[in-house]
Amino acid sequence: MINAVDVNLINGIALAFEGDAVYSMYVRRHLIMTGQTKPNQLHRLATHYVSAKAQAMLVQALLDAQLLTDKEIEIFKRGRNANSQTKAKNTDVVTYKISTGFEAVIGYLHMTGQIERLEELVDWCIQKVEEIGR
Repeated sequence: MINAVDVNLINGIALAFEGDAVYSMYVRRHLIMTGQTKPNQLHRLATHYVSAKAQAMLVQALLDAQLLTDKEIEIFKRGRNANSQTKAKNTDVVTYKISTGFEAVIGYLHMTGQIERLEELVDWCIQKVEEIGR
C-alpha cells in the first residue's frame, strides 16, 4: 500500500526518478509494439528516446511549442534546478539537468494520476523523436 504523500512536496530528483522509469516503460512498449524484439536493437533504439540529450531536446521543443502548462513548467524547473549527487554520464551537466527536469514532469504527471495528460505528452515526444530520426 502506498502512503499518502503530497506530491507537490516531493523534490525534483525523486520526481525524476519516477519519471525516468515511466518514460522508459512507454518507450519500450512503443518499440516492442512496432515490431522490435531483439534485445540489443531494443536497447540501441531506446537510447534515441531516453538519453539525456534526447530528453533535453524534447523538453525544449515542448517549451517552444508552448505545450506545457504553468504547473508542468514549475515542475520542470524544480527538477532542472534540484541538486543531485548523481554525475552526468555521456553528456554535459546542463543537458543532464534539463533532462532531469523533463523526467520530473513525467514523474509528476504519473504520481498525480494524470495519465491521459502523461500519455498525450509521451506520444508527442515519441512522434517528435521519430520525425527527427527520419
